[in-house]
Amino acid sequence: MADTPTSRMIHPFSNMQRQNPKQFQFQYSDNPQHPCRPYQPSPDTHVVPQHLYSLKSHSSDASYENQVAQMKHTLDSSAAAGCMRHDSPSSHSFTPPSIRSGSGSPSSHDDSRSDSTNGSPVSASCVTVTTEDPNDLKQKLKDLEAEMLGPDAEIVNSLESSVAKQLSLEPEKWAQMMDFPRGDLKELLLACARAVEEKNMYAVDVMVPELRKMVSVSGTPLERLGAYMVEGLVARLASSGHSIYKALRCKEPKSSDLLSYMHFLYEACPYFKFGYMSANGAIAEAVKGEDRIHIIDFHIAQGAQWISLLQALAARPGGPPTVRITGIDDTVSAYARGGGLDLVGRRLSHIAGLCKVPFEFHSVAMAGEEVEEAHLGVVPGEALAVNFTLELHHIPDETVSTANHRDRILRLVKGLRPRVLTLVEQESNTNTAPFPQRFAETLDYYAAIFESIDLTLPRDDRERVNMEQHCLAREVVNLIACEGAERVERHEVFGKWKARLTMAGFRPSPLSALVNATISTLLQSYSENYKLAERDGALYLGWKSKPLVVSSAWH
Repeated sequence: MADTPTSRMIHPFSNMQRQNPKQFQFQYSDNPQHPCRPYQPSPDTHVVPQHLYSLKSHSSDASYENQVAQMKHTLDSSAAAGCMRHDSPSSHSFTPPSIRSGSGSPSSHDDSRSDSTNGSPVSASCVTVTTEDPNDLKQKLKDLEAEMLGPDAEIVNSLESSVAKQLSLEPEKWAQMMDFPRGDLKELLLACARAVEEKNMYAVDVMVPELRKMVSVSGTPLERLGAYMVEGLVARLASSGHSIYKALRCKEPKSSDLLSYMHFLYEACPYFKFGYMSANGAIAEAVKGEDRIHIIDFHIAQGAQWISLLQALAARPGGPPTVRITGIDDTVSAYARGGGLDLVGRRLSHIAGLCKVPFEFHSVAMAGEEVEEAHLGVVPGEALAVNFTLELHHIPDETVSTANHRDRILRLVKGLRPRVLTLVEQESNTNTAPFPQRFAETLDYYAAIFESIDLTLPRDDRERVNMEQHCLAREVVNLIACEGAERVERHEVFGKWKARLTMAGFRPSPLSALVNATISTLLQSYSENYKLAERDGALYLGWKSKPLVVSSAWH
């Protein structure tokens, strides 16, 4: 679980640079009967899905930088933004993504929480892949992998020295160190995670170099994911919290590049489209017949989710209602957008004008956990809808702070008496699980995402490398390397969300059959391996037998 990832999904559901990207623009209805004519964005208009990930940038740590200088870690430097959260893949998720990120933010960006732009992956390479020549491209990918995954000479010498010293260890420790799976990448990753948790440096010193030989950013889905998971384990060993990001060497990509990476993710997989369509369908149903509608979007990112809803409202019999959108977002997404929330307001106002929908935009430039009722400008007489798309898992809960902003925000929203609350989240249990279980859950979840991407984009495609690196990897590394407030990727399964919403006073509002049918039609243009299921009043989208994203509505 990255507009498009967010984070939003997945927020993530993120951030990370290179040649001039292709420019992408959403196209709108070309039906002459439709009240909206095809949308031709102004020169400053860039609308992409939000992401599935999100991370935070932090201040430097002098003592840690000395440590980094000695250890030469291969991770890239960069702040996280909230991929699978997010407006289009920038913002997050899955998101999408970081599939909250998504959103992206430069290493110098001061992020109050994480990118989800609703999420955000880890940047792992400074090699620019720009060539069109196939042979040269392969070499560039090898360079990218070498730069990203190392190890450099000092790390190799350190590891060789460590292993040499262990040759004289007592037999029982030698047996313990050598007792790990061989030839099975998944089992070796899990064994290495256990060794990291147990601080068994004898085993780690042997397994990490072995793992580096088995992973590749242009390999199978598991090999590509493994490349980032190994870096997460190395970062976890190095330190925790803000210090980890001082070991990430690369700067953020240009915002225009990041937008294109997020758009690739948005188009390659249906996760974000599923989230937007299901939430918009529930909102349209809840405010049917109302003349004044107010939508509060926690992490609006690029605002792309609302384009199709404005078009649908424009076609409503009897004329469109007056629509007001309150967009909440922190400074991380501003980098991916290339500006503040005023850009989102101008773009959505432009689209509403084309559709002849009376429209107002209200910006709230802060992180979701900072929001108070006074910031939201709720007016009596408006039909209120509140949207959390690949974002709520970025808001810290009771395991992070006694303030428990996650439940506080839900109680605040309930007090506003909305017609509907829409929730789209990754179906993953990474919040409170102990580290080994969290690592295994992350491995299984993102392996399904990487596998679904494999079906769409070639393994040696440079755009796929960039997309996975900038929109997914940071989410993965945040899940593995960080703890406490620094770990912003805190997914919960639907059962836990249901318990939280019920305690806040909400009741389920099952999605309509029309929404289900519309999404089923969408999936026909993708692989048959994408599965749609409805249970407990919620709609699940999965890859094969693995549920990945769940959408629900509440009142």
